Amino acid sequence: MKIRKAVIVAAGMGTRMLPASKVIPKELLPIIDTPAIQIAVEEAVRSGVSEIVMVLAPGRTLALDHFHPAAELEHLLESRGKREVLESVRHTSRLARFIQVEQKEPLGLGHALLQARDAIGDEPFGVFYPDDIVDAEKPLLAQIIDAAQALDAPVLSLMRVARSELSKYGIVEAAKTGERTYHLTGMVEKPAPEKAPSELAIIGRHVLTPDIFEILSHTQPGAGGEIQLTDAILELARKRRVYGYEFEGVRYDLGDRLGFVTAQIGYGLKRADIGDGLRAFLKTIIPH
Repeated sequence: MKIRKAVIVAAGMGTRMLPASKVIPKELLPIIDTPAIQIAVEEAVRSGVSEIVMVLAPGRTLALDHFHPAAELEHLLESRGKREVLESVRHTSRLARFIQVEQKEPLGLGHALLQARDAIGDEPFGVFYPDDIVDAEKPLLAQIIDAAQALDAPVLSLMRVARSELSKYGIVEAAKTGERTYHLTGMVEKPAPEKAPSELAIIGRHVLTPDIFEILSHTQPGAGGEIQLTDAILELARKRRVYGYEFEGVRYDLGDRLGFVTAQIGYGLKRADIGDGLRAFLKTIIPH
């Protein structure tokens, strides 16, 4: 199960982060000085992916533009001798090969993924939701790919969440099959805590097989009148074994205001250039 391609679904309107996302796509909001979508692409590349299929809404191409060469800016930086900044700018346009596809109507995550069918073809692939950023020694997608290769099956990333948070996530019904692996037998979207089948939530990295596209093409709209990817994955699980992997790392939800702020702190504390200053500041405002 060689994974060469990944789909990044970035067609949403970013309503949870308005007004910041009114003009600037939510996935371009930065963690310190790096857009969230660049962090996702770098994770994909570190996981062995060389081709990124980006699903965008019509007319909202700024996320893809970020990865295009910027000749005028590069010339300016070079003329001023700003080599380090110049290299960081050039780095973004060398990361991977990009393919743009459009989701012409906001009909749900499953519908968005279906738009990538022709670009993916008949091979397994990674799936990214750029809202989810995971700080991990081993890239999250690489963890999921390793599990998918070992199991020769589709794998979803899972995270254990507090019972009070269960209603915010898709929660799986699963049987443990290894130290971090689970055979998935069911999924419930945003259940009340007392009705949740487990405390394992689905997070935004998957490895899926191309048979998901045929299922998506026949999946009827579900909650909110949208084509739900979870409905299609449930159907896939009736045809073949689908697994979950409880990943290692710290996850930040960049579509949530608190998650966005904590990501700045978490990543900032690890930065050599600002970590000490940020730590000193936090000590002045947090009571001992």
